[in-house]
Amino acid sequence: MQAHARVVIVGGGCVGAGILYGLAKRGWTDVALLERTQLTAGSTWHAAGLIPSYARNINVGRMIKKTIEIYEGLEAETGQPVGWHKCGQLRIANSRDRLDEFKSYMSVADVQGIRAQLLTPAEARELCPLLDNDHMLGALYHPDDGHIAPADVTHAMAKGARDLGSTVYLNTEVTGFKRTPGGEWLVETNRGGITCEHLICATGNYARQTGALLGLEIPAIPILHQYWITETVPEIVERKRQGRPEMPILRDEGFEGYLREEGDGLMFGPYERTENLKLFAENGVPAWFGADLVEEDFEAVSWNWEQALQLVPALGRVGIKANVRGPFQMTADELPLMGPAWGLPNVWLAEGVPGGILWGGTIGYYLSERIVEGSNSLDTSDLDPRRFGEYANKAWTREKVREAWGTHAEQKYPGQDMPAARPQKTAPSYDRLTELGAVWGVLNGWEMPNWFAPKGVEAKDQYSWRWTPKGVFVGEEVQAVRNAVGLVEMTPMTKFEVSGPNAAAWLDKILANRLPSIGRVTLTHHLTAGGGVQAEYMVARLAEDSFYLISTPRAERWNFDDLSKLLPADGSVSLKNVTNDRGCFTVVGPKAREVLQPLTEIDLSNESFPWFSVKTGGVALASDVRLLRVNYEGELGWELYHPLAYQRQLLDAILKEGEKHGMRLIGLHALESLRLEKSYRAMYRDMNPELNALESGLERFIRLDKGDFIGRDAVLKYKARGDPRRSVTLKIETDGASTLASEGLYIDGALVGRITSGGYAYALGHDVALALLPERFSKPGTKLDVAILGEWKIAEVIADSPYDPGNERPRM
Repeated sequence: MQAHARVVIVGGGCVGAGILYGLAKRGWTDVALLERTQLTAGSTWHAAGLIPSYARNINVGRMIKKTIEIYEGLEAETGQPVGWHKCGQLRIANSRDRLDEFKSYMSVADVQGIRAQLLTPAEARELCPLLDNDHMLGALYHPDDGHIAPADVTHAMAKGARDLGSTVYLNTEVTGFKRTPGGEWLVETNRGGITCEHLICATGNYARQTGALLGLEIPAIPILHQYWITETVPEIVERKRQGRPEMPILRDEGFEGYLREEGDGLMFGPYERTENLKLFAENGVPAWFGADLVEEDFEAVSWNWEQALQLVPALGRVGIKANVRGPFQMTADELPLMGPAWGLPNVWLAEGVPGGILWGGTIGYYLSERIVEGSNSLDTSDLDPRRFGEYANKAWTREKVREAWGTHAEQKYPGQDMPAARPQKTAPSYDRLTELGAVWGVLNGWEMPNWFAPKGVEAKDQYSWRWTPKGVFVGEEVQAVRNAVGLVEMTPMTKFEVSGPNAAAWLDKILANRLPSIGRVTLTHHLTAGGGVQAEYMVARLAEDSFYLISTPRAERWNFDDLSKLLPADGSVSLKNVTNDRGCFTVVGPKAREVLQPLTEIDLSNESFPWFSVKTGGVALASDVRLLRVNYEGELGWELYHPLAYQRQLLDAILKEGEKHGMRLIGLHALESLRLEKSYRAMYRDMNPELNALESGLERFIRLDKGDFIGRDAVLKYKARGDPRRSVTLKIETDGASTLASEGLYIDGALVGRITSGGYAYALGHDVALALLPERFSKPGTKLDVAILGEWKIAEVIADSPYDPGNERPRM
């Protein structure tokens, strides 16, 4: 075995082969893939090979489209058959909610570039005559979906990479990793060591074991899934005799599974429910396991079988030929872990992949792009391994994986918070706010109120694709902030402290805005080299060499890792994560000063404490409270970052004083409406690593004249472009349902842009959305068409910040 390679990939399943192929296609051929036994051993060889493109998430859908594009070209390029069957996929809707889901998806598919059709029951039966479902309301059809031979496509990508000069080592077991004095990685194997610049882990069922060798706890655990293959089905034989096309893959929520043709028979893959789901290798893959299966478990899916026999009677008229039951990886959100490993330079993860055949091609494409080019051409944030924080330990992962796969076929709703492994992280306010009607959601492991149920109303969330009764109470919370005062529990916010003699110079080279002076606060962004937004920070300067940084809860591990990897080696800058040390309450609204002033000796007047400034002192009985006169709601207000031990007393003191002024407790749903009314951009939606900072409407926060910073050159290049895209604010008159995100925007039937986020603006009485449009369509007054649950609405471009456009209210 060679002693050195530019890149070493550990794992020879479809994902590992896809990465090898992706790197080779980009010109990196000094790459070695190490496989413990043989290519496709583990999960790849026994996979069902389904390629479903359905995803409401715009980025996931585009990534799956890339997989199909890659696989469709492999056979011609490599000469290796891949067994691609473009038979289409049919999803049946038996309920109004499922049909709403499909209606909401249709223009999203258009934005993704994916062909999709909404069919009547009669049209669905024409495509799949074996289906005997009298209850369906409609169906979603993807004509470009299909299934592929898992082993064949894996070998094709490996051959394509080898033909370009890459190397594959079989029967090579990795036993350890070491960082060399020169900063490279030594990969120890049963055949000796190999040193590399970049290390990529794509080890499937071994992910947790591989992670342990690197000191990482990988938030993924394999589940066991099974499918059955029937004897010959006469109807299929007759269809083939008539020269009719293969029936589409069928998914019916009535039996919670998939059904497709397999030779002259059928393959039926039911989804195990949570109570019947079995995990695999929680404590490590057994030594005997390789290209192996485990025993059949019919009892786990007997309900699915009974339902399927009623809906597809042909399934019960033939015998069973084979059962295939084996493991594959699963994560809490059913998405892969693709991207940088936290805390380890030049270590990349492609682990926790639920469906390596579906993801192999696109992971190979986008991970290789990230490594070679330094960034991605589309937003892959949803897959970044650092989206999970330290809370994602083994016990949490076990529960969430069981829940994720055990509810895989169940109806899901926008913003739904699933209940497993909760509550996990709670602030001291939790019990008190629960008594006061908090309906809890979850952010980065923390419980955080979504809205507050008044007395007599059940404190339980209400999910739908349409408006629900809770909207009345969310609207009251919004109006309280606009007209009186509200309190928002914001403890989950990510919080860092940066200090040291070189802290200011270091931050200045990273962040795109100018640093604030002592006692002041600024909003700024950490850009990618390509000019996208990697992170958004509220930065408070506490002293000449001391800064307090606040960012979104989701980004805690992510942002800390990005900044840590940029720290100077001389120790002149200290970076500390204090997220778990400090809580935060936002007190906001026209009466915020009246509530807070009696509780503190700090002068809260405009003269002493202007907008975008910071002071530290006591509030009620709490010491060392950092008060920032900023907020996400667009009103007079302060964010109070306090030592967590003081939180319960501080909460009671604020609530008691707030009673005199009509204070309401405010949840995330009201917060979303409030920020939309101000056109405040949201991280990972209206701004992300793919969109240039100017594209996201962040001009006023980018100081191109302040000197060099990360991404500056890319922003300048974008600025010089003709007719670039712009982030704009839209007004949409709606009734019964609101826009969500990623819906297409049309003029005269032509797709011209998309919504990035949106919802109902309670203080304005209509929907407000943020959207991406070519500059020529970005002028106020421009009217566009948008579909909400299949009904066309008029979206009008309006000026940013439709509520208080002059920002007079925060300055009161």
